[in-house]
Amino acid sequence: MSLSDRFGLWLGFHQCDQDTYFAMIEGYARHFALTLPAGQLRSEANEWSVTRGARSGRVAWQFVQDLAGRLGKRIELK
Repeated sequence: MSLSDRFGLWLGFHQCDQDTYFAMIEGYARHFALTLPAGQLRSEANEWSVTRGARSGRVAWQFVQDLAGRLGKRIELK
């Protein structure tokens, strides 16, 4: 809301279907070498989305950041 109040900007984080959400998660995991069995990765990603009440690119990125931290991996954006 503060972006809207200050600058009149709105950022939308659009919902996506489960297959698209999992594709984002798996792509991030592959890119950042976050190794977890596929079933476990999907299960944890699904639980994350349910507890956040959404499936979106933002939620996928937050999950990947949390996963990297739990695995002791550093995410470097280039």
